[in-house]
Amino acid sequence: MDCAFRGTSWVPPSPALRLGPSHLLPKLRFSKLKPSSVRKRVVVSRASGSEEKDSGNGFSAAPSKVFVEETIGAEYGEGFETFRMDGPLKVDVDYLNDKLQECFLQRIRHAMKPDEAFGLIFSWDNVVADTRSLKLDAWRQLACEEGRDISSDSHTQRAILHTAADRVLQKVLCWTEEENELERFKSRLSELYYENLLNLEAPVEGLKEWLDAIYTVGIPTAVVSCLDRRHMLEALERMGLSKYFQAIVSEEDGMESIAHRFLSAAVKLDRKPSKCIVFEDDPRGITAAHNCTMMAVALIGAHPAYELVQADLAVASFSELSVINLRRLFAHKGSSFMDLQKQIIEKSPPKRKLMTDTIF
Repeated sequence: MDCAFRGTSWVPPSPALRLGPSHLLPKLRFSKLKPSSVRKRVVVSRASGSEEKDSGNGFSAAPSKVFVEETIGAEYGEGFETFRMDGPLKVDVDYLNDKLQECFLQRIRHAMKPDEAFGLIFSWDNVVADTRSLKLDAWRQLACEEGRDISSDSHTQRAILHTAADRVLQKVLCWTEEENELERFKSRLSELYYENLLNLEAPVEGLKEWLDAIYTVGIPTAVVSCLDRRHMLEALERMGLSKYFQAIVSEEDGMESIAHRFLSAAVKLDRKPSKCIVFEDDPRGITAAHNCTMMAVALIGAHPAYELVQADLAVASFSELSVINLRRLFAHKGSSFMDLQKQIIEKSPPKRKLMTDTIF
């Protein structure tokens, strides 16, 4: 698959029979972008959703999803549609688990190097980057510009971090009910967020050391976010994480839910969803991962440990993880009572019955 980031010392093996991007998701293919300087005007126009085009790359702006509460997705096998030459194709969890099977050569390679059989998917928010502080700073700056105050109590702080901007402005802060004012506040809030993003230079503590260990053993990784691809690439470059991610799922991929982004990442990594592990800090993301038949590792921080009990593994920091932890997640994976199972039909011929003859 075409990936913007691929290590020079390791290239994932290409299976002989697989569901390539040309047959499954042409929409997911992306070309390598040329590095360009960051200009504040572009950040403002992209965040606000205006139709202004940058003269440097001619890329039109799109509305930001940073302060929108996204749906979880993939409930009861729900998938998303992609288009091929012969018509639309619905891609869901079962379809990908069936089509992204390992070929014979891949099975041999993974038998010798079992860690390469996994795919790791990192959520951008509070797992790769501390976006919690970016959002809080954007709200405080907006309040300062408007001459308003934001309460420091835990309920308000939690609401502005995990609730859609519309509801925060109308129900929590009670700033306005008028549609024009709401749009103006949301537009300015997104502008402030993207401006603060330009100053982000350090990843979450312990992440780089963890990615170094993963990179050494050759496990493919992806990062998913609702940010646009250009700003994702630039932020990863500033944090020194560019070489670690073989795939990126961004706003341009057009995914409508959290689970759809995870499935898109699995396709780009060429790994079955059931062989992927998601690193999340939000209970909604953990639910989306399980809906996709993926394992989930929770990072305690933005949410307390008791809200992350549904995760397969919860850690306080990346320093607590080791590669052996990933193997143990799948060590006891098997069928349980009441799980849906395919009926196995016996195709072998019936055995001959032994007959005893009595000789008189």
